[in-house]
Amino acid sequence: MTSPADPPEGVGASGPRLRLLAVTACPTGIAHTYMAAEKLAQAAEAFGHRITVETQGSIGAENVLSDNDVREADAIIVAADKDVDLSRFVGKRVLAVGVAEGVHHPEELIERARTAPVYGGDGGTSNATEPGAGPGASAGRHGGGSGRGVTYKALMNGVSYMIPFVVVGGLLIAVSLALGGHTTPEGIVIPHDSVWKSVNDIGVVGFQLMVPILSGYIAYAIADRPALVPGMVGGWIAAHGELYDSEAGAGFIGAIVTGFLAGYLVLWIKKVRVPRFVQPIMPIIVIPILATSALGLFFVYVLGEPVSWVFEHLTDWLGGLTGTSAALLGVILGLMIAFDMGGPVNKTAFLFGAGLISKNPEVMGVCAAAIPVPPLGQGLATLLRRRLYSDQERETGLAALFMGFFGITEGAIPFAAARPARVIPANMLGGAAAGAVAGLAAVEGSVPHGGPIVALLGAVGGVPMFFVAVAVGTGVTALTTVTLLSLGGGRRAGERPRERSGAGTARGAAVREPAFAGVGAPRATAGDRGRDGDGDGGGGGVGVGGGSGSGAEADPGHSAAEAGATVPGGGSGPEAEVLSGYLTARTVKKELVADDRDAAIREMAELLAASGRVADVDELVRVAFAREARGTTGLGEGIAIPHAKTDAVSAPVVGFARSAEGVEWESLDGTRARLVFMIAVPEAAAGDEHLRILALLSRGLMDPGFRGRLLEAADEAAILRVLGEIG
Repeated sequence: MTSPADPPEGVGASGPRLRLLAVTACPTGIAHTYMAAEKLAQAAEAFGHRITVETQGSIGAENVLSDNDVREADAIIVAADKDVDLSRFVGKRVLAVGVAEGVHHPEELIERARTAPVYGGDGGTSNATEPGAGPGASAGRHGGGSGRGVTYKALMNGVSYMIPFVVVGGLLIAVSLALGGHTTPEGIVIPHDSVWKSVNDIGVVGFQLMVPILSGYIAYAIADRPALVPGMVGGWIAAHGELYDSEAGAGFIGAIVTGFLAGYLVLWIKKVRVPRFVQPIMPIIVIPILATSALGLFFVYVLGEPVSWVFEHLTDWLGGLTGTSAALLGVILGLMIAFDMGGPVNKTAFLFGAGLISKNPEVMGVCAAAIPVPPLGQGLATLLRRRLYSDQERETGLAALFMGFFGITEGAIPFAAARPARVIPANMLGGAAAGAVAGLAAVEGSVPHGGPIVALLGAVGGVPMFFVAVAVGTGVTALTTVTLLSLGGGRRAGERPRERSGAGTARGAAVREPAFAGVGAPRATAGDRGRDGDGDGGGGGVGVGGGSGSGAEADPGHSAAEAGATVPGGGSGPEAEVLSGYLTARTVKKELVADDRDAAIREMAELLAASGRVADVDELVRVAFAREARGTTGLGEGIAIPHAKTDAVSAPVVGFARSAEGVEWESLDGTRARLVFMIAVPEAAAGDEHLRILALLSRGLMDPGFRGRLLEAADEAAILRVLGEIG
């Protein structure tokens, strides 16, 4: 570890002692957050600077920077792959980058922070052309990362906020139809004097807000608060076709368009230089009014016209197809129904079928079979290949199944918005298959509605073949979806591939809940205290002391010699324990057999089972795979820490194994994982003392000497002794 007396050559070796602040944050787990914080603290101390690091783990901010801290600061470094509120740093030099930059280039960040642009309070900077304010140095809402990363992060931010509105609105509508609806020639109708009509109206409000929320939070992720209003208003306009003479709105696709337009329009307006006395009102008055007016008028008078044109001409085109074969018409209508799930193409097909109920009920029968396919297919996909989806997506999948049963196509929108290139084609194939089967079987629909509910209520002619059509379409959509996702290696569309050094791209999390969160890290103020000779003490890091452990039960079958006798920091006795007793001789392995990540995770899970705390190895593996699908747990520096939060374990347990050749883990720096830790905790313990082990472990692993000793340890006993150095 470099000392203050011997700073790295050419990097911050001269200049006055600085008072620095930092904020580190990653969207999943805590390891990257704490590793970046530790690296920045160590680098600052090496240069002789003082630094205080605020960590924003997945349970919230810790070591929160005070007003006094900000007032006294010379510069602030924000190393984050999630949204960080910068408003408190107005008037200060702010350098915003991705969290990987904090892990791999802390010295460079400290040097760049000296000349970082001054944050102006509107998401931009007041002197962005200052020397040193190069790429990645601006203090916009998003630090570091490529355009693709920001785009994906913004999209997922919108999707994550939209999902509750889709689920709540859709389920309330479905429940009200099920319990209060009656079949009439006009459709499934709920009496106005029924309480279920009120429930239905509340659900409709949720659905109406869904599209503006998607648009608004896409814009917010791009350009901060000033973009929220134009994004939401633009989304509302997109969803209400009557504002631009269209019987069908632009749907969720229109909302995505308005969200990005609003976000980047606001960013452009922020670049306009204005007099100083105008600057305070720019983010709360001037920018929202200008952006909202410009976007709204642009959509109504420019984009709205093509949407209306699409609706009118599709309707005319469909009118000329009624004489074609029933199967071909079914395929076309099925494709249209499944394409935009409530947008102009979907509405065109639906209204075309509804208008022909009295003359040609077979057309509505085709539509009724295709309508539930997207939500049913996506819901089924989450059940078929659970490891490809996050916990939140699996919950949304169950809700989609319920909505699909009641003919609410919008239940598939969250999946389509998150992975449009894979989900929309799968939906369309399933819709076409369902439409073709229903057309060939001459299924009739007597009400303008779809889904299995209409068949159960007696509003479909040819009920058996109707269910066959729905089943075929659902199966095609589900199988196509999981195939397309599997071809992508299980990674969500748009999710960043392996990060190389300095690639601070955004990861979309908005939508995915982290498995772990850090707690209890003390304030990290480098330079205020020294370090001991081997780098274990002080250093201004954000790790925590080991704390007291519950202690694993001693096993008479393990001798002191087998366990490595006495382990520093870990206790002594029949079975040595380290990391507060969560890791024992039973859960240490000198050499991994596996040569790929999936096999390594399974091997580590079986190793944890030796502790007697794992009730279901397969479930533990599944949860660990699902966590891996949300973002790699390969931390770089040859380290991987897969983890799982599941009731498949009865108590927290940690395992460790080494790999001589290294396992490809898509690590941040591209290195193969040679040191593999696996942590498993029961659901009820997620948030207790054991989480401190993650911060403690991350801090210890930042010491190259510690990593070297782990790699060189001769046997399991020696490994335990090395691990005992950190708790």
